[in-house]
Amino acid sequence: MAIHLEFNAERCKGCQLCILNCPKQILALAETTNEKGYRPAICKDIDSCVGCASCAKICPDSVITITKD
Repeated sequence: MAIHLEFNAERCKGCQLCILNCPKQILALAETTNEKGYRPAICKDIDSCVGCASCAKICPDSVITITKD
């Protein structure tokens, strides 16, 4: 089963709640900023993602979408 993790980078405020709640510790802040000047969250290792959705559930702005094939 393939897991797809998508971040709406332009809406992400870089609060890091998803990073702190990821049990696999595979999320980080991007080196670049979005249009609002925030460093959005990114996944460093999608192959290690188990699709638990902890990140999506904790995100206050609902910028994370997880789908499984």
